[in-house]
Amino acid sequence: MDVNTLFPRVERVYTGSRWSFYFLIVLTVASTGRSLVHMFAADGGSHSIAGIDIALAGGVNIVALFAQWGASQLVLAFLQWLVVLRYRFLVPAMLLVVVLEQLLRIGAGHLKPLQIAAAPPGHLGTYITLVLALVFLGLSLRPERR
Repeated sequence: MDVNTLFPRVERVYTGSRWSFYFLIVLTVASTGRSLVHMFAADGGSHSIAGIDIALAGGVNIVALFAQWGASQLVLAFLQWLVVLRYRFLVPAMLLVVVLEQLLRIGAGHLKPLQIAAAPPGHLGTYITLVLALVFLGLSLRPERR
């Protein structure tokens, strides 16, 4: 299989802020790590990170859902890596996807809030990521003077 057939080269150039590009790299590394934890940690991070009690009937199902969620996150991380490594002109589009993901996570959290003693680290991280992604999205849309 030829990689260029599956992922053809495009002659478009990213002209936005290099800081937006670097921010996307940081997000991509974090997304990859997060997805791998959900997939391969014994509890999928459900108890050790999110504080969800899995020592109850159906706890194994919670762990399984976290692993499946990690698999979906890994697909998004793969797309982010494609943008970082091959399709940099799509940095603004990928940052928009990140903004939408954070907004949907916030919305889902309000519709179906977790019933746990303390909010998981991702709770605050979602709001921080949303604000930063909006800032870097704006910067990515403006041509940078080089």
